[in-house]
Amino acid sequence: MTSQTLAAETIADPYSNPESIESRFRRARFARVEALIEQALDNRKAIDIIDLGGREIYWTVGAEFLARHRGRVRIHLVNLESDLVPVRDTGLFEAHAGDACDTHSYKANAFDLVHSNSVIEHVGGWDRIGQFADNVRRLAPRYFVQTPNFWFPLEPHFRVPGYQWLPARWRTHLLQMRRLGFYDREPDYRKARSIVEEVKLLTRHDMANLFPDADIAMERVAGLPKSIMASRAA
Repeated sequence: MTSQTLAAETIADPYSNPESIESRFRRARFARVEALIEQALDNRKAIDIIDLGGREIYWTVGAEFLARHRGRVRIHLVNLESDLVPVRDTGLFEAHAGDACDTHSYKANAFDLVHSNSVIEHVGGWDRIGQFADNVRRLAPRYFVQTPNFWFPLEPHFRVPGYQWLPARWRTHLLQMRRLGFYDREPDYRKARSIVEEVKLLTRHDMANLFPDADIAMERVAGLPKSIMASRAA
């Protein structure tokens, strides 16, 4: 079982609730995505967006914007197992089975925009994180990548303050004992350890090195940097 499949079976989707904190932040950051889409549409009659690790439900945040550009935008959703969540709006979306870290799946600049929201921290070790970043930078002249900040006090997946700063065995033990955030209690040590180690939060320094040609911006809560956004305009 892949880590992405494991996560999909274990974690509840916080974005299905439009009033959730995650949904409110998503709406605010989508303005950056809209600007990149508008720039691409200024140059071409129709564009293709590749969403690495994304799902159709995410894009409901920009439903009105996408409706205005109906017929001019095509969004390709790439996941390890594309049949986990079937596409409903086939006029706007295509689902593709693929590895977001595979640099051989698509040709360079095959798309107009690469999008990825809270995925890079789930792809595996540092080698795969680097491959993911390289893929983002080569697939399109524009990209937008968002990821939670390692130094924000509240871990966003397990919802425990400072959880990401604890040793892995302590984090595993806590998940064996009780439900944490979006993850159900997992009494089996090996499964709990796999879930814990599937999430690798990054710092601003990490993102700046992974995306040296990007504009790095911080999303803040009460002045504290909650997440990191790396974007590149053409």
